[in-house]
Amino acid sequence: MDLKNFKVVANQKIRDCAFAKLNAEVNFVNWQDKKGRMPKEQLYAELETADAFFSSGNVKIDEELLSHCPRVKVIAQASVGYDNIDLAACSSHNIPVTNTPGVLVDAVADHTMALILECARNIAGADLHVKSGTWGQRKPFRMGVDLAGKTLGIVGFGDIGSEVALRAQASKMNVIYHNRHQRSDDAERKVRYVSFDELLKESDFIAICVTLNPSTRGLFNQEAFAKMKQGARLVNISRGPVIDSEALYDALASGKLAWAAADVFDPEPIPGDHKILTLPNITLTPHMASSTKETRDAMAMLTVDNILAALKGENLLTEVKTR
Repeated sequence: MDLKNFKVVANQKIRDCAFAKLNAEVNFVNWQDKKGRMPKEQLYAELETADAFFSSGNVKIDEELLSHCPRVKVIAQASVGYDNIDLAACSSHNIPVTNTPGVLVDAVADHTMALILECARNIAGADLHVKSGTWGQRKPFRMGVDLAGKTLGIVGFGDIGSEVALRAQASKMNVIYHNRHQRSDDAERKVRYVSFDELLKESDFIAICVTLNPSTRGLFNQEAFAKMKQGARLVNISRGPVIDSEALYDALASGKLAWAAADVFDPEPIPGDHKILTLPNITLTPHMASSTKETRDAMAMLTVDNILAALKGENLLTEVKTR
């Protein structure tokens, strides 16, 4: 089979390793030498005759875009999350969707643990304290807390959540978790399953590792924050809309939460004049938990492999359930 007969479209620049493989094997319409994303009108025009779509940059995939995909055999998303994709619409068009689970677990778990440490020790603030010259002025600096002996509650105990648990246990934290279903290996992992309300009440630190879906959207709202320990600390590496942003602001401003750290936010990117940025007890990173060279290369290559499998009529490696 000559794969050069198949047209693959990417809406923005992709990793060099993925570009090299696709460009060598298929007719690849790319945005490699340009900035930003391919304009929507041009993307729609290219998709009209495309056989596969390499999706990145959280482009909205809905009925409007799919109406321009009469030949597309697969939409391969270069991320694990897919809340930008209307799965029901893809199913109605008989277009399978793939994502990149597994390959980013360690990178995201590392970043989650870094944010837990940030919540405990305010490392970013300490850096600014030194660089601003205030260290030598003997001005007071907020004291941190130990991780050892504290309880970490993990909401969403899948691949990433379970890896976060290992890292937390290395810091002598006690780990409890809440999941849709209790796992069968709790004793082996030295963790304890609890209800969501129990987790809120018992945890000194909470790490949110769930996917975004109707049951998790707004999960952390005013009611949830009210049930948390006074002075608890919260980390979010899932999706921004899992937390009610207004409720988070109130919890931080009132001191109910001692600290929060998040790699995601709602809206995203966060506007520079958002009021939460005026608070001293929150640390934000720009949706970069998986942003390591090795992990982003692996995600891109898995996306390529899914595309090539679809074009060859083979089983997809990581298909998302669309029904």
